[in-house]
Amino acid sequence: MQPVRGPLASEPQTVLVPRFCASLMEMKLPGQEEFEASSAPRNIPSGELDSNPGPGTSPSPDGPSDTESKELGVRKDPLLFIQLNELLGWPQALEWRETGRWVLFEEKLEVAAGRWSAPHVPTLALPSLQKLRSLLAEGLVLLDCPAQSLLELVEQVTRVESLSPELRGQLQALLLQRPQHYNQTTGTRPCWGSTHPRKASDNEEAPLREQYQNPLRQKLPPGAEAGTVLAGELGFLAQPLGAFVRLRDPVVLGSLTEVSLPSRFFCLLLGPPMLGKGYHEMGRAAAVLLSDPQFQWSVRRASNLHDLLAALDAFLEEVTVLPRGRWDPTARIPPPKCLPSQHKRLPSQQREIRGPSGPRLTSAEDRHRHGLHAPSQELQRTGRLFGGLIQDVRRKAPWYPSDFLDALHLQCFSAVLYIYLATVTNAITFGGLLGDATDGAQGVLESFLGTAVAGAAFCLMAGQPLTILSSTGPVLVFERLLFSFSRDYSLDYLPFRLWVGIWVATFCLVLVATEASVLVRYFTRFTEEGFCALISLIFIYDAVGKMLNLTHTYPIQKPGSSTYGCLCQYPGPGGNDSQWIRTRPKDRDDIDLGLINASLLPPPECTQQGGQPRGPGCHTVPDIAFFSLLLFLTSFFFAMALKCVKTSRFFPSVVRKGLSDFSSVLAILLGCGLDAFLGLATPKLMVPREFKPTLPGRGWLVSPFGTNPWWWSVAAALPALLLSILIFMDQQITAVILNRVEYRLQKGAGFHLDLFCVAVLMLLTSVLGLPWYVSATVISLAHMDSLRRESRACAPGELPNFLGIREQRLTGLVVFILTGASIFLAPVLKFIPMPVLYGIFLYMGVAALSSIQFTKRVKLLLMPAKHQPDLLLLRHVPLTRVHLFTAIQLVCLGLLWIIKSTPAAIIFPLMLLGLVGVRKALERVFSPQELLWLDELMPEEERSIPEKGLEPEHSFSGSDSEDVSSRLGPLRRMCRGLGERSCPGAVPK
Repeated sequence: MQPVRGPLASEPQTVLVPRFCASLMEMKLPGQEEFEASSAPRNIPSGELDSNPGPGTSPSPDGPSDTESKELGVRKDPLLFIQLNELLGWPQALEWRETGRWVLFEEKLEVAAGRWSAPHVPTLALPSLQKLRSLLAEGLVLLDCPAQSLLELVEQVTRVESLSPELRGQLQALLLQRPQHYNQTTGTRPCWGSTHPRKASDNEEAPLREQYQNPLRQKLPPGAEAGTVLAGELGFLAQPLGAFVRLRDPVVLGSLTEVSLPSRFFCLLLGPPMLGKGYHEMGRAAAVLLSDPQFQWSVRRASNLHDLLAALDAFLEEVTVLPRGRWDPTARIPPPKCLPSQHKRLPSQQREIRGPSGPRLTSAEDRHRHGLHAPSQELQRTGRLFGGLIQDVRRKAPWYPSDFLDALHLQCFSAVLYIYLATVTNAITFGGLLGDATDGAQGVLESFLGTAVAGAAFCLMAGQPLTILSSTGPVLVFERLLFSFSRDYSLDYLPFRLWVGIWVATFCLVLVATEASVLVRYFTRFTEEGFCALISLIFIYDAVGKMLNLTHTYPIQKPGSSTYGCLCQYPGPGGNDSQWIRTRPKDRDDIDLGLINASLLPPPECTQQGGQPRGPGCHTVPDIAFFSLLLFLTSFFFAMALKCVKTSRFFPSVVRKGLSDFSSVLAILLGCGLDAFLGLATPKLMVPREFKPTLPGRGWLVSPFGTNPWWWSVAAALPALLLSILIFMDQQITAVILNRVEYRLQKGAGFHLDLFCVAVLMLLTSVLGLPWYVSATVISLAHMDSLRRESRACAPGELPNFLGIREQRLTGLVVFILTGASIFLAPVLKFIPMPVLYGIFLYMGVAALSSIQFTKRVKLLLMPAKHQPDLLLLRHVPLTRVHLFTAIQLVCLGLLWIIKSTPAAIIFPLMLLGLVGVRKALERVFSPQELLWLDELMPEEERSIPEKGLEPEHSFSGSDSEDVSSRLGPLRRMCRGLGERSCPGAVPK
């Protein structure tokens, strides 16, 4: 039979990209920052419909988040695995061979290489879709077919009038022929196996056994279903034959698919031979259609042929055309970082499902959809004294048991080690600085004891136990100023400090009683980024400064310098070494080489031979400064490199995740190993060995007055007012950052309860003469980053979905218990070099600084426009306005740093409060549209603008490299129809 020439044989001139993948042209590929939201929603098995995490159960550590499972509506469809079997070998020996498969993306079988291709975004030729539509319109469509086996299904499909009984028998025998699958041999890991392909054996049972042993089966979620597309050329057919079947009940159709899954869809596309790859491309088109979430949703609910064709037409209306002359059709587009949201593509009838009968959203889901500034229980006034505190306690109490059960995971062990070493280093650093600032009134022991007591108590009682309490730079500055004031006016420091602490606790309790924490709604990204950048820079500055101080303690010796050289002096006759003193010039520190009883022996040999090493360089090891710098940089870069391993292409996913989770611990172990190998006397971690106050003669309880007049207890209210502002700003800004919507916290925040705990601990530490503690932004962010939950990315081409944070109390509690026990761990901790810990400090500061949008905008100042990344805000705000906003933030940051470093630091709390005022003043400089993308809108500004007033000219794309969830929060509330989630955004038609 001669090949049929027709439209199917023509060369395609355009290439189409499915809509759900279209925006990847604008997306950044893997390598973007850590704190991004998940990709587009996956279809969830029907057995998981009622998996809402509630107070009695914790969120699943590896499954999709609840908000992911709700995005497509009330009913959740199972994930669909699609396989393309192609009929090859005409006219000699016909056989079915698997040539492609789809889970989320397309994989082609590379026969010559004997492997599956890398997952990629499918591209289609326009004629293939057009001919597929024509074939389905004229072919057989069976919806809710009752077939229970492959034989019954084949009988239903071949019941076509155009087929003679003889052709029908031949076709049935051909369709019942076992296809050839290329399976991977089973490996030891669920997502990894051998890459050597092998064909199914001729044994009748072998295919089913290989189906169950296929590693791909373990990559699919429970409840997944299959769809099979059979396409090819058949010489004895005079005209094309098309059939589309939706089974009423999913049935395992023998060895039809490479994985033993119940099949839901069956598509048959056969016809006479033709030029080109007509039926192959039509088969791919059918498979791509079934892999599209919205087409699949529609076809599952189609009741007739018209509904099926309408779903195909809706798909055609949304495809993106790639001109043939401007694009290489052989190129494979890799999967994007995150897919666009499917919400705007939902059929109108599916959107109408949402209503009173729809699923009720938990408070966490509501925050995730509407952003932090949406009305929530945590930020609503009750109108009663301590009403917010009572609501926080009631809200957090049901979660209390799970706060401990959720910590039973290996990831929490890694977090404990990491945060423990960071906390110990911070306690030693700030303890030493506090000792210098208070002239020994407080020291390292008080820092250890206060960190352990305050931190453990906070983790047990607080509303957000992921917060790490610690000494912070702003509070240390205030302590230094308070001691200087006490010394200048001859006051007894600790009693005066006690009254300051009592007043601060009183003021904070008043703030809790009046529900002042609801004012955190005015802490927009502008304020958060300024404060976070300041604290991060303090970490970086202190780490580098401590490292440079080692060059003074262990000076670098150069020839000719006063610290260079060492002589071995032998006693003169009668043991008299007076010649040394008499012949050494008084104005020189070096050694006169003219002495008759001196040599240049090394100090150890000099001592062995009865001499005495003399000179300033005798007891100095010249390599310590350089080696300390080496340890400092090694720990920093090694921790950074291991953290980035998770997104690399090396090693299996389990190994990458383990290296990333233990990056800081492994960096510290590497530094300790290098130090032990060379055996140099680098400065080591020193912890107190005795449990007693640093100041001699004082007990653990501070006297209320001491030698101070009684009226100083009243006068202490003035500095306490400033410190209360600092404590409130420091605590609540950190709380806002930690409870941002992009972290997907399920158990809610507790702003009132956290401030209440800080107030009680301020009183306790003041009575005991311990340092004051507040939430540490950088360490808390590092704590949350070490507890990130991600899905098991096993489907080909699927990237891990960020599921949230492992919310629990145990890691922080264990960290602070170990901190208190560190006094008894001195024999072990003394082997940890301080330069290694300084490197980890630098890593935490850099990681926190690089996670904020402010850093990206600062980089834009140094980039020519043509080299700037395709940030989402640059599509909506002119570059000059972006630079102006960044410059204002830089000026504010510079002023905060200058004030912190000068005697004017007493007004530092007011300057932090002034950030909110500066942000309010920016409303006169920038339009609400610009502030929406550069920052966030304040509550009054949101209420004063109509819902459609800020709807952007172009709908949003999730392709931006930054996390856009925070700015989409208020926009979602104003533009109700958008419904985007944190990472993906709606895509324009």
